[in-house]
Amino acid sequence: MEARAQVLTTAAELADLIRARAPVTILDVRWRLDEPDGHAAYLQGHIPGAVYVSLEDELSDHTITGRGRHPLPSGRSIEASARRWGMREDVPTVVYDDWNRAGSARAWWVLTAAGFANVRILDGGLSAWRSAGERLMSGPVTTPPGNVTALQNDLYDGARPTLSAQEVLARGLTLLDARAPERFRGDVEPVDPVAGHIPGATNLPSTDVLAGDGTFLAEGALAKLFSEHGIDRDKRVGAYCGSGVSATVTLAALATLGYGAALFPGSWSEWSSDSARPVARGSE
Repeated sequence: MEARAQVLTTAAELADLIRARAPVTILDVRWRLDEPDGHAAYLQGHIPGAVYVSLEDELSDHTITGRGRHPLPSGRSIEASARRWGMREDVPTVVYDDWNRAGSARAWWVLTAAGFANVRILDGGLSAWRSAGERLMSGPVTTPPGNVTALQNDLYDGARPTLSAQEVLARGLTLLDARAPERFRGDVEPVDPVAGHIPGATNLPSTDVLAGDGTFLAEGALAKLFSEHGIDRDKRVGAYCGSGVSATVTLAALATLGYGAALFPGSWSEWSSDSARPVARGSE
């Protein structure tokens, strides 16, 4: 299977599964920076059979301190949630969102880091489903309990590579900052107490890996984009954002090309919380 098909699925492919009554777990992970709770929107209309997943409460562990605004959950916690969502061994899981693939990419990263296989992002999200003329259903969905088992408990050292603040400080890698340019430059900082970026990082907003319709850029366009930012298969690459959410969109895009890259889970919110760490401002 080509790398892109291991990360993404299309609205047409998902619709075919549903129409064929083939087993599939569908997770609605609506989240956005200015509206972190997407449950109300989910209840108004979602893909048939989809279960709502809270990025704040289920894909993060806010009891952890010192690791940014969205600390990673444990594998045991994700296993319990996944079983509640109805995830089953040998059954594909499709995750989707309605804002710049942030929620679905975070779910994809967390689930695969815990060791769950066969997880795909719905390319284009909910808007792609609507554009295909597919129907929505309203209200909550209850599914039979799942039976998946997390193979990794510490997602900071799980099935997907991560970076600690110490490793970022030591450099030796190409570091991508997935935030908007104005936040990278330090012109504004709407969330964290300090503005700027990690010295030596290169700004590549996560939205740049998406086309105008919210789907991931085609393979050739992605390869060109990453090459222009000094990335190739032979280089060690890491990515961060504000708190480890939108950077996973960049990591998903890299994965569609077969590139391995590490997430700095705490991202800027962790880095900037320590006044001893250096801060850069400006476009470089």
